[in-house]
Amino acid sequence: MKHVPPLIAIVGPTAVGKTALSLELAQRLNAEIVSADSRQVYRRMDIGTAKPTRAERATVMHHLIDIVDPDDEFSLAIYVDRARTALEDITARGKVPLLVGGTGQYLAAVLEGWQIPRVPPQPELRAALEQEVHAYGAMALHARLAQVDPLAAAAIMPENVRRVIRALEVYLTTGKPISVQQTRQPPPYRIQTLWLQVPRAELYGRIDARVDAMMASGLLAEVQALLEAGYDWTLPAMSGLGYIQFRPYFAGSTDVASCVQQLKYDTHAFARRQASWFKRLPNIVTNERDLMV
Repeated sequence: MKHVPPLIAIVGPTAVGKTALSLELAQRLNAEIVSADSRQVYRRMDIGTAKPTRAERATVMHHLIDIVDPDDEFSLAIYVDRARTALEDITARGKVPLLVGGTGQYLAAVLEGWQIPRVPPQPELRAALEQEVHAYGAMALHARLAQVDPLAAAAIMPENVRRVIRALEVYLTTGKPISVQQTRQPPPYRIQTLWLQVPRAELYGRIDARVDAMMASGLLAEVQALLEAGYDWTLPAMSGLGYIQFRPYFAGSTDVASCVQQLKYDTHAFARRQASWFKRLPNIVTNERDLMV
């Protein structure tokens, strides 16, 4: 297997320390970092997405950070295409690629070799499905997906309305379930997945401290600047952790402290859910010393 190029994934819940370790490993291994974070792709969204700083990015080459504007269309298929291109480029130059992030779907798609259905967005169909959610609720739309694609429904939580709509969009456009079209072709790498973990209480403490640091760094001003630039709450980019929690404040219905506390609670919940994705990734190790490059 030595002739097969390595690919190291560094994964773990938010605030566990992925960035610091990836920078250290990259310098030690002559590596470059490919982000696997669904929010760090957006420009102007720096503090709330906990992007590596400009100084950190100056020490190690990073890929797939700041590649689209908050109102640009971005999808799993676009991410996978660009990630595969970046991995090929890094490997061709004799360096080690580090896939680093906490977006489980992005990580699984790359490491498991998902073949993504090439179905472009259907705005009218999406609008109709969104109306169904407003009229009947997310559970009803999820039940509709379960009737035509039970495998996809089992893998998507009902409250993840965007993914439910996408699965129905693919089915209604092509007549084939998205679960059937999402075949897999193992990528041409020697994959190792380093899963970083800390006790839950410690993780929650880290999350809370990071949220406080974000606020001190100007997170509220960042959200306000995005709104003033015309990026509204309906955009997928604005629905993520660190942004949507401040909507009640800007609507005048609550104070900043309440929004900050909600952000901490929501991030705790998100960190708990992330593990369901990480445990499925290939060749997991939990100690840096067990990596073989």
